[in-house]
Amino acid sequence: MTTNTYTRRYRGPVKAVVFDLAGTIIDFGSCAPAGAFVELFRRNNVHITLSQAREPMGLHKKDHIRTLLSMSDISEKWLEAHGKAWSEADVEAKYREFIPIQIECLADYGHLIPGTLETEKALRSMGIKIGVTTGYNEEMMKIVLNCAKGQGFSPDAAVCASRVSKGRPAPWMIFRIIEHLNIFPPEAVINIGDTLPDIEAGLNAGVWTIGVVKTGNMIGLPKRKLARLNPEILEARMKQAKEKMHRAGAHYVIDDISDAIRVLDLINHRLSLREIS
Repeated sequence: MTTNTYTRRYRGPVKAVVFDLAGTIIDFGSCAPAGAFVELFRRNNVHITLSQAREPMGLHKKDHIRTLLSMSDISEKWLEAHGKAWSEADVEAKYREFIPIQIECLADYGHLIPGTLETEKALRSMGIKIGVTTGYNEEMMKIVLNCAKGQGFSPDAAVCASRVSKGRPAPWMIFRIIEHLNIFPPEAVINIGDTLPDIEAGLNAGVWTIGVVKTGNMIGLPKRKLARLNPEILEARMKQAKEKMHRAGAHYVIDDISDAIRVLDLINHRLSLREIS
């Protein structure tokens, strides 16, 4: 038996960037989905906090509901309110109930995060393709993309969780994007998102993975509230969020989308230094 010691390593530039939507390029603080989950459970006589609502963020919204119901505190409250433990039938029913709640408020949170258009312009100037993925379903994604388009942002490809067999942390949405864009190998792709499932999905897809902290779910505050937050408290929360992203395996962690080009340059530099052994 012989062993092939030749290892092929990609040495070209980044060819595509895949962005998450809420909290990464639109909806500063990722407020629309968090509030919708709180409202869903309120209508079912179960109180959950915004912090609890944010814990599974990044997942397909049906998986998000299932994860919330699986939390011991929420599970107990559900049992008390409904007289029986939750079931998969409840997950399906609550997801159907969730959809109009989410759709109703999406446009109110459809403002692009500062730096998005400048980042898009810089990527376009380098010939880099742009994709987006989201835990929203098809109808929700269309609303968000229409909001983004009205402000000047239009990706080359978009995939939502309902288009694939399983949402994050599975890599299928990213694979679908890069297949559509005809971009390979995975090392030529960057995935950017504001949740831990975003990081996991990027790693599972074998692409460069960047976490966004300040504008997304990890801090979870709209721009005006963030501006009023005590600087020392913000610094401590940012540090904690960045540590979580790094522990999850993110190659880089940035404050917001404005830092994306700087990190892209670092990745291109690392790729150019790779040797073929």
